[in-house]
Amino acid sequence: MKVAVISDIHSNRQAFEAVLEAVADSEASEIWCLGDLVGYGADPNACVEMARRHAAVCLAGNHDLAVVEEIPISDFSRGASVAAQWTQGVLEPENRAYLKGLSAEGREGKAGEEVGLYHASPRDPIWEYVLSALLAELCITVQEARVCLIGHSHVALSFTRRDGNLATGEPRRDGAELDLAHDEWLLNPGSVGQPRDGDPRAAWMLLDLDDWIVQYRRTEYDVAGAAAAIRAARLPDSLAERLEYGQ
Repeated sequence: MKVAVISDIHSNRQAFEAVLEAVADSEASEIWCLGDLVGYGADPNACVEMARRHAAVCLAGNHDLAVVEEIPISDFSRGASVAAQWTQGVLEPENRAYLKGLSAEGREGKAGEEVGLYHASPRDPIWEYVLSALLAELCITVQEARVCLIGHSHVALSFTRRDGNLATGEPRRDGAELDLAHDEWLLNPGSVGQPRDGDPRAAWMLLDLDDWIVQYRRTEYDVAGAAAAIRAARLPDSLAERLEYGQ
């Protein structure tokens, strides 16, 4: 079975729609979402509704949890807190209920070959940013599944630990393909709605659970339209500007 792994949509309808089209043209039979359907962008209801319709698995991210008041908005930066408060005011009750029912971690796949899913990390499913080999080493040490998927950092990357050595890792660009058949892995597909690795295109990955191959993908979307929607909603202009630069 092949699955499309996505994360950090952040209410960016234009990016989510483009990725869904790309996934439909791929060999993926399911979509797994690692959280943060809402936050930063201007179309939270559309994004939650698309996830409800298309995602076989969906986790809760920290922004989702803030909007449903599971964690305090005061823990966020100014731009994130403004977006969360605005989202609370426009989110439809059925979409709020959907977010309320999500967990920040899970396990999927065949018995004995399950994949661990976390919004942020195996050590802290809600808040930890895994951007260094040191943090990856600590996470791989505690993760129960051999292969785990994480989001939250908005950077497409992979970490691996081979033959008892320390973990190593690097960012992954469009088209990168990795053989996961051996060793321990921690993989991040990057962000659909707000990439932060210098590439403004929506990020996702295609995971083959039979042959243990992962391919990193990028998809063009209407960045200008997403930015215009943010400005029309009177959200902070910085949230619109950063989309063009992938930062």
